[in-house]
Amino acid sequence: MSAAARPAVARRSSLGVGPRTGALLGVATAATAALAGLAASHARAAHQAERSHPPTGRFLDVDGVRLHYAEQGEGLPVVLLHGNGAIAQDWAISGLTAKLARRHRVIAPDRPGYGHSSRPRGRRWTPKAQAGLVAKASARLKADRPIVVGHSWGAIVALAMGLDYPDSVRGLVLLGGYYFPTQRLDVWASTPPAVPVVGDVMRYAIGPSVTRLIAKGIVRRSFAPRPVPKRFRARFPLDLALRPWQIRASAEESAMMIPAVSEMRRRYKDLRCPVAILAGAQDQVAISSRHAVRLHRAIPDSTLKLSPNVGHMIHYYAHRDILDAVESVAERAG
Repeated sequence: MSAAARPAVARRSSLGVGPRTGALLGVATAATAALAGLAASHARAAHQAERSHPPTGRFLDVDGVRLHYAEQGEGLPVVLLHGNGAIAQDWAISGLTAKLARRHRVIAPDRPGYGHSSRPRGRRWTPKAQAGLVAKASARLKADRPIVVGHSWGAIVALAMGLDYPDSVRGLVLLGGYYFPTQRLDVWASTPPAVPVVGDVMRYAIGPSVTRLIAKGIVRRSFAPRPVPKRFRARFPLDLALRPWQIRASAEESAMMIPAVSEMRRRYKDLRCPVAILAGAQDQVAISSRHAVRLHRAIPDSTLKLSPNVGHMIHYYAHRDILDAVESVAERAG
């Protein structure tokens, strides 16, 4: 071969696929197929979970959301807002719903994306957005000016109702909430499934498996220093929390939690409805001295109760304190 011809041959061979590139393509193809298989398997498992744990309440269409809610009892309305990763059924499992329903009309919705409620994409489901949804749903259900009881992330939504929809609430009872920005590595670690495109792959392909692996540790930390109650282990439908769409809701709320309270904290002093703040003295998720105690100082018309030997899941243990807080808020609201 002449010297003039050799470069042309080199140019032609450079257009082909070499051994290393071919191997990489093979690995990428196999990985894509594996991820697709996992995604399909997790989607089937999610639909099976919904068949195994069907809706037990009713549905209401509000603002494009198919809102699932449970209702029990009669009297002054009380709305219960669950935390991140939970569902409305958590209130019933705790035993608090039945006790409140002896004197009140209790309404417990699945917040958007949790349980059996939808979470339309293309909208940021901030605390304010969810507060507006709950306010409209309460009006539609003729539950005028309810007392709103919020736990954890639900307490942030309850605060947003008091701040942005003051005419829609009678008073607030806040349980184990996160109210001020702090350094939270666990929060940032939970946010990747909320990222568009990449997050979709994570949620469907690996999210359910990873979440199942870490769920027991998260639950133990939430109930610490108490052991996880037998009724929670037996009745809480973990499979619903492992669905890709509920993982998305949880990740989105983890991502927006710190920015949301960073903006809201400047307005806490403006709350005009009565507020009762309760927390577990040994809460490892939202440390009471950093959140509940500071919020009490920031809100002029508020009361504070710290329950000893109780952690983040205060609604499983401090029933008497919570019932007293609801009655106190109702009385203070006139």
